[in-house]
Amino acid sequence: MFVAGYPALRMRTRPLAFLIALSFVLAACQSGSLPPRSAEDKTSPAAEQTSAAQEDTAIVEPPVVESVPEDGAAAQEQTVAQGEQLVLAELPDAAEAEIEQAPLADSADVRVGLLLPLSGPLAREGAALLDAAQLALFDVADEHFTLEPRDTGGTAQGAVQAVEGLLMAGATLLLGPLLSEEVSAVTLKARAAGVNIVAFSTDTEVAGDGVYLLGHTSRQQIERLVGFARESGLTRFAVLAPSNPYGRAVAGQTRQAVRAAGGEFARVAFYAPDASDADEVVRSLADYDRRHGALVAQRKALSQRDDEISKRALRRLEGLDTLGEVAFDALLLPDGGESFRQVVPLLPYYDIDPLKVRFLGTGLWDNPETLAEPTLIGGWYVGPPPETRAGFIRRFENTYGYTPHRIATLAYDATALAAALARRAGRAAFGAEELASPRGFLGAGGIFRFSADGLPERGLAVLEIAGRNDVTVVSPPPERFAVSKAEPSGE
Repeated sequence: MFVAGYPALRMRTRPLAFLIALSFVLAACQSGSLPPRSAEDKTSPAAEQTSAAQEDTAIVEPPVVESVPEDGAAAQEQTVAQGEQLVLAELPDAAEAEIEQAPLADSADVRVGLLLPLSGPLAREGAALLDAAQLALFDVADEHFTLEPRDTGGTAQGAVQAVEGLLMAGATLLLGPLLSEEVSAVTLKARAAGVNIVAFSTDTEVAGDGVYLLGHTSRQQIERLVGFARESGLTRFAVLAPSNPYGRAVAGQTRQAVRAAGGEFARVAFYAPDASDADEVVRSLADYDRRHGALVAQRKALSQRDDEISKRALRRLEGLDTLGEVAFDALLLPDGGESFRQVVPLLPYYDIDPLKVRFLGTGLWDNPETLAEPTLIGGWYVGPPPETRAGFIRRFENTYGYTPHRIATLAYDATALAAALARRAGRAAFGAEELASPRGFLGAGGIFRFSADGLPERGLAVLEIAGRNDVTVVSPPPERFAVSKAEPSGE
C-alpha cells in the first residue's frame, strides 16, 4: 500500500561522487534540485515528539512514479564545484582523507522502505522527516536506489500494515518507524523476512536482533552531560523531571551516571506532566520553607543586638528571601515543552539561584521557546553543535520554506546511509557488518555509529545558553570514535 500523494522516490540523475570505506560523510550539500512544496502546506512541526495513542488511518495505494529533480545532474555538478565537504575516506583522521569515485557499474536495483506518521497527530513531524529523506535521496542516491515511503498513522496497526506492503514490494531495509510501539509491532515480521530496521525511536528496549536505533537516547545524553559537569567541578546533583516514563527513566539514569562519575546524587523531584503541582514541588525541592525560616530567625536575632557588627550583618540580609544554600550545585531539567516553561520561572522564585546552581538539560531544550527562557541562561545541554546542522537547516529552509523539526536529521542520515551502503556495494548491503561499522558515520547531526546490539552512539557537544536563543559550544563533540584493535577495520 502506497501513501496517497507519496509515491516511491527514485533518482534518475547522475549521483554525487561518494566514497565509502568503513565510514562516510553524510553531510548536507548545497543543492537546488528538489522543488519546494507549497508553503501553505507547511508549518513548523510541534516542539516535541509524543507517544500517545494515535488514530487508525486508512492507507490508499496510488500508482508508482519516479521522482526526477529538475536539471538534477547540473545541480549536482555545481554542488561538487562549490567545494562543500562530501566524503571523508577515514573518519578517524579527516586530515588524511581522500575523495574518490564510488563504483557506478553493475549495480542492482535496491528498494528501501520508509515508515513515517504521515497522517494523524504526528503528521507534521512525519512530513518533515519525509522532506529530509528526499534531500538525502537527491544528495546521495544513484539511479538504482528507490525509497518507498509508507504511512503508519503513528500507530502499531498502521506500522504493521505498512511493513507488510513494503516486504511484499521487495524492501531490503526499513527506515523508521518513529515510535517505540510501532517498532515493537513490526520487528517480528521484519526479522522473519531477514530485513533489518533502522528506527527513529529512542527506546533502547526495542533495539537489538536486527533493530538499530538512530534516535538520540537519553542515557548517552545524561552520561555525556554528567561527565562534563564532573570535569567542571560540579559534585552534587539533583533532578527535577516530569512524572512520566521519560522523566523517571532519566532520573534513574542520572543517579547511575552521577555515582559512576564519583558525584553525589542529592535529590529528585517529579511534577505532574501538565505542571499543575509545580509550585509545591519546586518549593519543596528548594527547601524553601526551612531556608526562609532560617532567614527570619537570623534577622530577629541580629535585630535584638545593638553592636555595629550585628547591624552590618543585618544589612547584608536585606533583599534576601532565604538563608543557606540548596543541597545541590547542579540541577537536571529533562523537559522542554509548554508545561516546562511554567516550571522554569519557579526556580529563581524559590531561590534556586542560577548563579550558584548550574541548570542542565537534554536535547529537549533544543527549541526556540525553551532557549529563550532567561532563567536558563548559563545552563548546559547536550546536542550537536549548531554549525554541524547549519548547512542542513539552511538547505531545508530554502527548499521547503520552513524550519525543520530537530528530529528531521534522523531521516536524512538514515536515507543517506542506506543509499551510500547500496552505492558502495552495488546491491542491497544492509547486514550487521555494514550497519555496525566500528568507525561509524558522519551525518547531518554529527558522527554516529551502531553497537552490535543496535544501540546508537553519537558524538555529542555540550552547549551553553549564552543569551536568548544564543548558544555556544563549551565542550565540542569528538571528531572520531575510538576503534579498538580487536574490532575489524574492514580494510
